[in-house]
Amino acid sequence: MSDTLTFITLKIWRQAGPDDPGRFEHHVIEEISDEASFLEMLDILNEQLIESGQEAIVFDHDCREGICGTCSLMIDGQAHGPQKGTATCQLHMRTFRSGDVITIEPWRAEAFPIIKDLMTDRGPFDRIVEAGGFVTAPTGGAPDANLIPIPKPVADASMDAAACIGCGACVAACPNGAANLFTGAKLAHLNLLPQGQAERYKRAEAMVDTMDEHFGSCTNHGECEAACPKEISIDVIAVMNADYLKSKFKNRKSLSRR
Repeated sequence: MSDTLTFITLKIWRQAGPDDPGRFEHHVIEEISDEASFLEMLDILNEQLIESGQEAIVFDHDCREGICGTCSLMIDGQAHGPQKGTATCQLHMRTFRSGDVITIEPWRAEAFPIIKDLMTDRGPFDRIVEAGGFVTAPTGGAPDANLIPIPKPVADASMDAAACIGCGACVAACPNGAANLFTGAKLAHLNLLPQGQAERYKRAEAMVDTMDEHFGSCTNHGECEAACPKEISIDVIAVMNADYLKSKFKNRKSLSRR
């Protein structure tokens, strides 16, 4: 049986553009079901604003199933809100209580400039993936599932890393604005598998070097793992660091043979 929450106050960041000053606005949701999702609550607020002749609040969203990662918001100072292992779109109003004041902000990271209101530009993530987050070797058609033996722990670790949705919570939560968890996940899910071995060290060097152009340095605070909606382990950072160090030897060695 659902309950109804009343008089929820939203303290929301509004900013017209990347070069404009921002401010907090206060809005009240007088009544909402505790079964409503957080984004549905924002939809209701936008309907109220439009009906009263005001401009709707801009925020990113797409799948609303915890897959695409675009719903990224800071809620009461926490990436994606207070519920662990949950993207913003999976957060429901039953997490809150009647009369609560909820602060909603965009990602606060230098690498993610604000586009408008709650929407940020996460283009630097795309630059990292473009640098090497793929396999270029011709693979032909899909082989039989058991053609290439892969130990189950390796397959599981690769799949866990591949769960990364690129939301940016790791960067937003990190006091240094580092993207090591994201980059480590994108590297690990390829570098752990046989298909990724041919370009393993080239990939590691290119992606880490690109990451360093845009983001801060990791100092092992561990906030990234705590904020990740897919609960990806910081073990992927250790794998990335090891591969990057090896790449500086292996890639130089291969160049010397030319």
